[in-house]
Amino acid sequence: MTALPMRRARSGDFLPPLVVFVTVLVVWEVTFTILEVPAFLIPRPSAIWTSLLNEWPTLSKGILYTASEALGGLALGVGFGTLAGFAASRWATARQTLVPLGTAMSAVPIIALAPIMINWFGFESQLPRVAIVGLMTFFPTMVNSVRGLASVDAAALELMASYAATERDVLRRLRIPSALPYWFTALRISVTLAVIGAVVGEFFGGPRYAIGIYVTDSAGNFRFENAWAAIVLACALGIVVYLAAVALERIVMPWQRRREAAAAA
Repeated sequence: MTALPMRRARSGDFLPPLVVFVTVLVVWEVTFTILEVPAFLIPRPSAIWTSLLNEWPTLSKGILYTASEALGGLALGVGFGTLAGFAASRWATARQTLVPLGTAMSAVPIIALAPIMINWFGFESQLPRVAIVGLMTFFPTMVNSVRGLASVDAAALELMASYAATERDVLRRLRIPSALPYWFTALRISVTLAVIGAVVGEFFGGPRYAIGIYVTDSAGNFRFENAWAAIVLACALGIVVYLAAVALERIVMPWQRRREAAAAA
C-alpha cells in the first residue's frame, strides 16, 4: 500500500466517529431546546461552549495546574512501576515483595486516601494529588512490565544462550523489545488514570481555579454550564495526553506500525 492510500485510509478511520460526534451534538442541542430541559440536568452544548469562552482565563489556569499534577504523578508512577517491574522479573524476592504490595496499593480507594494525604501535605499543596496519581499508575505499569519481560520465547532464550550472550545482552535484545508492547499498554491505561486521579483528588483540596475544585464550586452554586465546561476541558486533557502516548509508541516501536500497514495491505 502506497503512502497516499495509507493516508486516505487513516483519514477515513476518523470520519465515522467525527460524524457521530457532530450528530450527537446537534441532536443534543435541538432536543434539549425543544423539550426545554433544565440546565441543572444537562446544559445544552451551546451553553457549555459559551461558558467555556467566558471562563477561559480561569479554566486555562486551572487546566495547566491539573495537568502538572497529572503529568507529575504519571512520571512518578510509571517510573517507579517500570523499575519495580524490572526488579520483580529479575529477583524472586523482589517479585514476592512488590507484587502483593502493588496489589494492595491498587485496592486503596482514592476517595478514602485523598483527604488523609491532604491533611499530611497541606490543602493547596500539589503533593497529595501527585502522590495519588503515582499510586494509581504504579500498579498497571509494574504488572505489565513484569508480564512483558517474562514473555520472551524460550527458543529465543536458548538461541541467545548458545551464542554465550550475557544477561545484559538478553535484556537489551530480547526482554526489553518483548516488554515494550505491554509497557505501552500500561502507559495508555495510566494516562487516563492520571487525569482522573488528579481531578478527583482536587475535590478535597487545592486552589479554587483547579479543575476539581472549580467543578464542585460551580455545581454547588448552580453554575452548571461552568461545571460542564471544566469537565469538557478535563476530557480534552485526557485525550491529548492519550494521543501523545500513542504517538510516542509509534516513534519508539516503528516496527509495530509497519506490521499494521502490512496487515492492512
